[in-house]
Amino acid sequence: MAQPTNETEGPEEPMAGSEPPTESVGDSDRNRRQAALYALPFLALGVGNAILILNFGLEPLWAFAQLPPILFTTALTYIVFSTDFLDDR
Repeated sequence: MAQPTNETEGPEEPMAGSEPPTESVGDSDRNRRQAALYALPFLALGVGNAILILNFGLEPLWAFAQLPPILFTTALTYIVFSTDFLDDR
């Protein structure tokens, strides 16, 4: 007699689209940590500069006026390095 059609002779192979992603969770954590290390000098220099301006007795407005560009540069640096934006080039 013939075999039923629902039985297979060998083990089932996974479909091509069902493979797990190649990037593991550890890689994204490493990217975030590395991005934070690259962005930290921008933040440290900017805050240090703001503290020096305040210690020299200049108007406090100048110290606080430079903080938004410092924070923007730090955030932009973090985003670029954490998302591997530069690897596509």
